Amino acid sequence: MTLSMTGYGKAQADIGRRKISIELRSLNSKQFDLSMRIPSLLKEKETEIRNEIQKRLERGKIDLLIQVETEQTDTPCSINRSLLETYYRDILETAGTLGINPPSDPWPVLLKLPDVLKGEHPDMEAEEWTEIMELLNRAIDQLNDFRKQEGEMLKAFFQNKLQAIESLLGELETYESERVDKIKSRLEEGLKKVAVQDYDRNRFEQELIYYIEKLDVSEEKSRLINHCEYFKATLNAGSKGKKLGFIVQEMGREINTLGSKANHAEMQRLVVCMKDELEQMKEQVLNVL
Repeated sequence: MTLSMTGYGKAQADIGRRKISIELRSLNSKQFDLSMRIPSLLKEKETEIRNEIQKRLERGKIDLLIQVETEQTDTPCSINRSLLETYYRDILETAGTLGINPPSDPWPVLLKLPDVLKGEHPDMEAEEWTEIMELLNRAIDQLNDFRKQEGEMLKAFFQNKLQAIESLLGELETYESERVDKIKSRLEEGLKKVAVQDYDRNRFEQELIYYIEKLDVSEEKSRLINHCEYFKATLNAGSKGKKLGFIVQEMGREINTLGSKANHAEMQRLVVCMKDELEQMKEQVLNVL
């Protein structure tokens, strides 16, 4: 199955006296790159959360947001003064940097910032931790379902592009024999222009064969076809984005060599079209897991 690195998942539930919301977003990246925004209540489980996400999502630039809303009680709250002062200084410095006026009444903003108000809330029980990890896995499941859907779209896209390249490759044959005749005519005309009337026909044929062999593209065509088939097989075997990227690079080398050997306007046009199809594949292959 082909998986995309792009995905989104969200899960929320009431756990004890708290409402927990977990959001995950994923974009393409060469490696695992996780950014976490979690409340202080869950800081001690940060490593466990990170390990679970890495194990199940493998690769990608991933953003995690966990929000916890606690049911209102008569539990007293205190202000974290040092943190509040830090936030306030940051607001003033940012306003100065951007050249804008700071808020005339900063209190509503400051009191809503994370961890400014500290309540006497009890720590989470082991059962609650278990439920949060289950909720996290629900969000991961949803993100992976999204990745599968995107992956199927990518698979269809690649199949379409490969078919286009193979079709263009087949059109090259139309001009290959024509190209040989044109090369032969051009060489004979060149001999006439330099007034060479009596020349060795056998030697001429030998030189012509040598020249044509240098421009022969049969090996490049064969290798390009093999690379296309290998790409399809790898695509059908499952997500291997890096491997697909390497195959695309090899396809590019063969297409470039075809272009340098073409020596024919229509063949050059077909090669340009193949390059266009391949560039679109290169852009999208980066998004395969």
